[in-house]
Amino acid sequence: MPVDVAQISPLRVLIANERKNRLELLARVVTGLGHEVIAREVDVKEVGAVTAREHPDVAFVGLGLSSEHALELIGKIVHESTCPVIALLSAKDPSYIREAAKRGVFAYIVDADAEELQSAIEITLHRFTEYHNLRGAFGRRAVIEQAKGILMERHAIDQEKAFEMLRSHSQHNGRKLIDVANAVVESHLLLLPSASQPVVREVATA
Repeated sequence: MPVDVAQISPLRVLIANERKNRLELLARVVTGLGHEVIAREVDVKEVGAVTAREHPDVAFVGLGLSSEHALELIGKIVHESTCPVIALLSAKDPSYIREAAKRGVFAYIVDADAEELQSAIEITLHRFTEYHNLRGAFGRRAVIEQAKGILMERHAIDQEKAFEMLRSHSQHNGRKLIDVANAVVESHLLLLPSASQPVVREVATA
């Protein structure tokens, strides 16, 4: 059953493929699903460095024939990348696929004709988007809890009153709750005393 594209949050996608003739097809499928291709024709060996520079949400990496060389590349890419990696494998070799999965890819797709490839990418990106949104929700919750803790300590109040302070400030200033929480956490970090600062003591005068 096709995925409802309208329900998918747009992602920033990087594409690298050893098979240059597949790059355009990949890019067309990804953009057709409502996502933004921020980099393509990236040398597979440079994926890690490019993710650090471009900050994509996910990287698609297409590799050639199943080989130890390809497995080494997968391991290197996953280790160096700053985002999850989806591997596009060219072989339907179960043992190779198992070994590729062990290298830490978020998911893998076996290359196929255009229609099968589109269906596989659609399902995989939908699953990744759900994961991406869930991870973001957990991150936002953690920041809000941290901000509540700071306010509880600063004002000697319970967590309900701390949350009410955040919500009230959010409503009165027209800012998102997460933005207010982030501001509380950041200001708290800025106000923490530095361990390297010298302690200034007053000298008693006669």
